[in-house]
Amino acid sequence: MSDAPASSSRTATPTTTTPEPAGTTADADEAGSLLPRGDRLRILLDLVRPHRRTLGLGLLLGLFSTALALATPMVTKWVLDTLGGDSSLAQPVAVLLTLFVVGSAVGYVQWIVMGTLAERIVLDARESLVRRYLRATVAAITGRPSGELVTRVTSDTVLLREAASSSLVSLVNGTVALVGTLVLMGVLDLVLLGTTMAAIVVVGAVMGALLPGIGVAEKASQEALGRLGGTLDGSLRAMRTVKSSRAEARQAAAILGAAREARDHSVRAVRTTALAWTVAWGGIQLAIIVILGLGAWRVAQGELPVSSLVAFLLYAFNIVSPITELTQSLTQLQSGVAAAARISEVQAMDVEPDGPVHGAAPTARADRDGGVRRDGGPGHDDVPVLELRGVTAAYGPDREPAVRDLSLVVPRHGHTALVGPSGAGKTTVFSLLLRFLEPQAGEIRLDGRPYGTWSHADVRARFAYVEQETPVVPGTIRENLLFSNPDATEDELAAALAAVRLDGAFDDLPDGLGTRLSETSVSGGQRQRIALARALLCRPDVLLLDEATAQVDGLTEAAVHDVIRAMATTGAVLTVAHRLSTVVDADTIVVLEEGRVRARGTHAELLAADALYRDLVEALRIRDATDDTVPVDA
Repeated sequence: MSDAPASSSRTATPTTTTPEPAGTTADADEAGSLLPRGDRLRILLDLVRPHRRTLGLGLLLGLFSTALALATPMVTKWVLDTLGGDSSLAQPVAVLLTLFVVGSAVGYVQWIVMGTLAERIVLDARESLVRRYLRATVAAITGRPSGELVTRVTSDTVLLREAASSSLVSLVNGTVALVGTLVLMGVLDLVLLGTTMAAIVVVGAVMGALLPGIGVAEKASQEALGRLGGTLDGSLRAMRTVKSSRAEARQAAAILGAAREARDHSVRAVRTTALAWTVAWGGIQLAIIVILGLGAWRVAQGELPVSSLVAFLLYAFNIVSPITELTQSLTQLQSGVAAAARISEVQAMDVEPDGPVHGAAPTARADRDGGVRRDGGPGHDDVPVLELRGVTAAYGPDREPAVRDLSLVVPRHGHTALVGPSGAGKTTVFSLLLRFLEPQAGEIRLDGRPYGTWSHADVRARFAYVEQETPVVPGTIRENLLFSNPDATEDELAAALAAVRLDGAFDDLPDGLGTRLSETSVSGGQRQRIALARALLCRPDVLLLDEATAQVDGLTEAAVHDVIRAMATTGAVLTVAHRLSTVVDADTIVVLEEGRVRARGTHAELLAADALYRDLVEALRIRDATDDTVPVDA
């Protein structure tokens, strides 16, 4: 069993909550939720900045379209004034038609420009999130449900589409249109303008009070949606456990509880939005009624020409458009600001450094076999490939250490097996070697050099890692095999498949190795051997097998042993052992207990000298005899 905490477990569980390593995801969530509104808006602007020229073009097109719209009522007044004189209607009507045709063309172009810009901004946001995920530390990623991380890339970025593109342009266009309309209204009649201004002030005050509530409700709805995605994802991946535990109803209640919470927050946002729109529309319609009555009275008194009243009414009807545009833009911005806050939480995730932590990295070069070696070649046999010196590490600053003052030497060749009870620190050693976890004290050395002088990529290039659960990478069987070494040749691929006894195993599939792995009935043992073949194609200096024979059939176990024996002659093999056969064959066995090395030696030496080892072996022997496929804690 894995000794890592629940937040770092690779096995999907049907739980509704996930523990969070201290100082990672919980702190990031709190930081994102407490961001000042100006900082969240700045995130939106940062997304727009690379596309400022396109945004500027959209803005100019919008302003031009607004100018044409503002000119239309004045040209209409010109047509009406012409009716009372001897002038020809041809010129004003032609101008009116020109305004219509040009305005339609400009609107069409602006729609395309802004729509394309919106999709580019969404792509940029998704690219930023995905790259952040893949650069983040393992603790930062495993500390929150995968379904929630997915919703940030899918749902949250969609909310940015309008908020970060057209809403910004619409804010400027709507403001210009509103101001321009009011100015031209003032040119026509100042008394009617005063009535219009009073209505706008009232509408603006009500909108200002309502809009912040929309942003709060939208963010709460997105967070509930993230919890829904995380719970559903975990339940689907643990479906066998859910069903065997008769927990369908409980899991449905947990999932639907998050769905109802998202609905409640969304309904609250809808109600607030509906009230805002009702106030905006109702206020303007009421103002138009007052303007019509007051304007007709002024016409009757001879204080206002009929053509001016008609033009003013056209502006009054048209003013609904910029107010609507402003209302919609501000509403979209509230949703976008909420999405920006959640995206900022991802940006706060801890990431792995690109280069070495301390000093310069040793120059790596590819040898003739494709392996990565340090300067001067692979080193002498008397220099261990790996060494842990007094290492202490924990899965969070407030947690108990998983290993304490651990010292371990892995020779350049041979098979070293780690055994011990659950929680002894076996899997934590692998996490330290692969730099999924960093030591709090002590030092790890690779080829005699401290880990801090190597980059994460250079360290991992020396390893091949086979997990107990052997997760399937989405794609074909071939893509899974070549995942760690895409440049492997067909001959190398065939040799790796033969080494794990999979040669010809997929010939009967419709597309052979090109068959999508998710579409086949590949057994767990075959998946394990696919992972082994993938590891062999890496040509590693150190092969790490984490409980690789814990839950496999006899054929797969034999293939694993063949691989271990072959690899041990040319490099180092380090295994977490859960089978007696794996333990007995190891050149060196290290017994771990409570995060420390309790004993080390060969099988015979430890049987004679260590009581815990004898107990472990006896447990292995009994369980192997009872059921050859039952995993045991060695």
